[in-house]
Amino acid sequence: MICLCLETANARVGVAVTRDGRLLAETLLDAPGGLQNRLLMPELRRLLESCHLGIEQIDLFACASGPGSFTGIRTGIAATQGLALAADRPCVGVSTLAMLALNLPHCAAQVCPMLDARKQEVYTALYRVSELPDIIQPDRAVAPEAFLHTITAPTIFLGDGALRYRELISQTMGSNALFAPPIADTLRAAAGCLLAQAAYISGNTVPPASLLPTYLRLSEAEVARLNK
Repeated sequence: MICLCLETANARVGVAVTRDGRLLAETLLDAPGGLQNRLLMPELRRLLESCHLGIEQIDLFACASGPGSFTGIRTGIAATQGLALAADRPCVGVSTLAMLALNLPHCAAQVCPMLDARKQEVYTALYRVSELPDIIQPDRAVAPEAFLHTITAPTIFLGDGALRYRELISQTMGSNALFAPPIADTLRAAAGCLLAQAAYISGNTVPPASLLPTYLRLSEAEVARLNK
């Protein structure tokens, strides 16, 4: 099975292609200021050409469905829906936090991915990671200090949220706070392929029209509309 995953949820463009779980190609580009729309399709085209693949040869389409940047998530969802419709194939939306946790497979300690959600909050969750992540605490948007007080065991933190709140994490958790090396802080589209393939095997795919984003909180536009 050939799987394609797009990652545009966090100011980057990531594209990966796997065949039966083996990585064929992967790319990762910084895309600040909402550049995902301009970079995604040319980079996808280049990657598929390098693998000598056409869209019609992809069996499963996946994308990072959130949490993360609202605009970035919508970019990935829309592109995945369009590609899957054209190829008449199923889709999978993958948690960005589960993707990040998969950077530390077979980890002895529990894993806490943290993404900076701004407004003094993080997007976070807690996983036990063997070959794939198993949820201990589900994805949420929360003030970091409140979340940290729910953790009592040694935990490895990673992601840009863990970087921003590293001092708070260390002060709150003491010797139970462990930190992944910086290279593990980057979301990998290849991890999304592995999670999507597991979902496919479990029968947890959706048709393109049913692929939905995971926002966890209201957008700025929705908040402004409610406050009027």
